[in-house]
Amino acid sequence: MDIIGRGFLAGHLTAIADDHQEVVIAAAGVSAAQHTSQSAFRRETALVRELLGRCERSGEKLVFFSTASSGIYARPGRPGTEDGPVFPATAYGRHKYGLEQEVASSSADFLILRLGHVVGHDQPPHQLLPALADQVRSGRVQIFPGARRDLIDVRDVVSIVDALLASGAGRTTVNVASGCSTPIEKIIEHIQDRLGIAAEWAYSGPTVTQEICIAKLRHLVPSVDAMGFGPGYYRGVLDRYLPPGPVGGPAAVSP
Repeated sequence: MDIIGRGFLAGHLTAIADDHQEVVIAAAGVSAAQHTSQSAFRRETALVRELLGRCERSGEKLVFFSTASSGIYARPGRPGTEDGPVFPATAYGRHKYGLEQEVASSSADFLILRLGHVVGHDQPPHQLLPALADQVRSGRVQIFPGARRDLIDVRDVVSIVDALLASGAGRTTVNVASGCSTPIEKIIEHIQDRLGIAAEWAYSGPTVTQEICIAKLRHLVPSVDAMGFGPGYYRGVLDRYLPPGPVGGPAAVSP
């Protein structure tokens, strides 16, 4: 496996790098959902096109990481599916979806993996858990009522990528998430409890979240049934990657 990139996800994927030949992992792209830099988008587009050309010539499989966030799934009502309509709500989502279409229209073999909010050691500070934990530590958290986040442990992501590649799955798109989106308020409450800090909550305008369907993932990787995905899964993920605070936790949770 040739891993292109040196960031958070690339670092964790090195654990399976020796297990899959003829696979190229594009793990050097834009990873911030709030990203709007056209220069960064252009760099990722150029990289993906270069890797597609390589894979078309060599017969290698390209693994491209997209997003299952509201950047892609932005119409609530029914969970977002890989073969259903998408309505990208952000510049980041439109960029990722455009690259998905380029990958899917190429002659190369590929896996497009739409990721939930991945959590793990050595994350950059702009990603969800480090950013929320920093807000809590600062004493003030910005809340968007209605926002929900589907958290998934990076260790489970690596296991899923490993299983998908071992199965021979190709020329397909797969949601890689827990399938359970948690209200942001519950996530912040658990972070506060874990850190032993009660932050002030500042409310912004309401937002909406579309759930993520993982039926295809469960079909392709039956072992996900043993990963503990469900309504309480996020608590274990947060506990694994947040240091415990003072005994007794915060005095109160801001309303």
